Amino acid sequence: MCGIAGILRRDGTEITDETLDTLDRAIAHRGPDGANRLRDRVAIGGRSICVGLVHRRLSIIDHAGGGQPMVSERGPRDSGLVAAVFNGCIYNHRTLRRTLEHAGHRFTSDHSDTEVLVHGYRAWGDDLPERLEGMYAFAIWDHDAGSLLLARDRFGEKPLHYRVKRNAAGDIVECVFATSRGVLAGPADDAASGELAACTTRYLQLGYGWGRDDPPGGSGTRRLPAGGRLRVDSGLRAGRLERLATSEGETNIEDALDAAVASRLEADVPLGCFLSGGVDSSLVAHFARLHRPDLRTFSVRMPDPRFDESEHAERVARHLGTDHTTLDVAATPAADLPKLIEQLGQPFADSSILPTHWVSRAARDHVAVALSGDGGDELFLGYERYLATPHLARHWRLLRWLPAGLRRGAHPRSRRDKLGRLGGMARAFPMLDVLATESLFAPGLIAALMGDAFDPSDLVRPHPSEASPITRLQREDLRRYLPEDLLVKVDTAAMSVALEVRCPFLDRALAGAALSLSPATLLAGGRKGLLRRIARAHLPAAIVDRPKMGFAIPIGEWFRRNGGSMHTQLNDHLRSTEPFGPLPVAAAPVERLIDEHESGRRDHGQRLFALLTLSMWARSAPRPGGDAAGL
Repeated sequence: MCGIAGILRRDGTEITDETLDTLDRAIAHRGPDGANRLRDRVAIGGRSICVGLVHRRLSIIDHAGGGQPMVSERGPRDSGLVAAVFNGCIYNHRTLRRTLEHAGHRFTSDHSDTEVLVHGYRAWGDDLPERLEGMYAFAIWDHDAGSLLLARDRFGEKPLHYRVKRNAAGDIVECVFATSRGVLAGPADDAASGELAACTTRYLQLGYGWGRDDPPGGSGTRRLPAGGRLRVDSGLRAGRLERLATSEGETNIEDALDAAVASRLEADVPLGCFLSGGVDSSLVAHFARLHRPDLRTFSVRMPDPRFDESEHAERVARHLGTDHTTLDVAATPAADLPKLIEQLGQPFADSSILPTHWVSRAARDHVAVALSGDGGDELFLGYERYLATPHLARHWRLLRWLPAGLRRGAHPRSRRDKLGRLGGMARAFPMLDVLATESLFAPGLIAALMGDAFDPSDLVRPHPSEASPITRLQREDLRRYLPEDLLVKVDTAAMSVALEVRCPFLDRALAGAALSLSPATLLAGGRKGLLRRIARAHLPAAIVDRPKMGFAIPIGEWFRRNGGSMHTQLNDHLRSTEPFGPLPVAAAPVERLIDEHESGRRDHGQRLFALLTLSMWARSAPRPGGDAAGL
């Protein structure tokens, strides 16, 4: 796990130390164990092409031989320099290494997975990502071709952003890439790209996914999509990993999960498991314990007992016999949130990034790698909305005819809020679109916030599909919610303290097996029914059958009562002069939301958190040079 960045210039312009220093500072928090860089230049067709690669290392595998940028030795055929910078972990690197050695490649490291990328590129070129099992974002410089290959793992566990500049003829003259978006773009840059209104609309709708991943190489900064690869030379050639191969015939999910966990236990540093006491993390810990009898597990004791799952986690740990630690977190939201938004380089509306950061910070005192249960809900249908999907359209039609007072009493607040968001979307989209795209702010409220800048065509719509409603919703979660919210949250919160998090549920074989099963099979027995049946053989029934709790904080109450100084922070930003800088967001509707929330008439906690982080990012100080990094 590391931070990577770099720049390719095709117009002969020198890459200065100052430019590489700027990139290095932006990723420094991701790699405390070492920093290095590489410059190279090649002349092709009378054009001088230069590259600079920057790497910050968190040393997990092969301390001595895994330094980066990794530069190739000459392969079995006479070929020029190949250099790689890489963030993540390749779980099948030993198998690939044996294949490459058999083909004549000579390795110099003992067991570096980065060196496998260098030799693998020599052997397979742009098809290299198809052979990888792992989480990764990497850049490979090919000296002979004068080009870069950028690639990202299938589910988007590791981030990668890039920006290109073109000459008058449309040819690429520069490409800058980085793990952290903030070094490439700020509010002024997004405004200059002409995409500010569209980005704001989509953010208010979803609460995540600022920026765009398509079209590749469009104006402004792009994120490389999950499973994407990009060849950069005079133009751009984009590609994606082939569709995940689903299993033919019945696959033993339990065996696949065991293998996925086992493959993620390799590390030359202390390793443990996050344990919430839910089904997903408990199953991961169970299988990890089979392979590591001395396994360490960690849970967090939250200050508010309504959000504290530590007793459940401790029960699981006793049952499994792990070396368990319950971490008491230091909840300092007003101090931590600005730092997280700066490292993200974009607004982010999921307030659970704060407790995720706190548990990562506490766990980092004990381990450098932690396994988590992320991805289990999306692959095995663990959310309530999957069960509700077949009935929600009819339910909403009935519910909307009830008087307001009866509607408020029909559901607990959290479920009412979800139905309200879905109902707001129903006024703009067909019901299947509503099911697949829950809205944080209803379209009418987005229109009020943005005024003339609002364009309904900027709202996100699910991809057309003939699949069943449940499958369609699952695919949208895997395509958008998992990579743009959950995995962004985990990567940012953990890497802010240099902790590597691995997700066994996102194993290629396991995911393919899960996606080959019908919703009826996955949901037999209720939410996440198949996985619960597996869990009952290994875990206490009280753990397997308890209601899903979620990893949350009482953000709405903190805004009302100044918990963690959050009310003060909210006022400092949202009631300031020009709280949203260049963004097309009006202050008056925001003030109404604050008033309704403070009075207790409505719970706008999550919406206000979304607006707070939007303001934090929008008001961030511009860097010298007219763009985010001054590059």
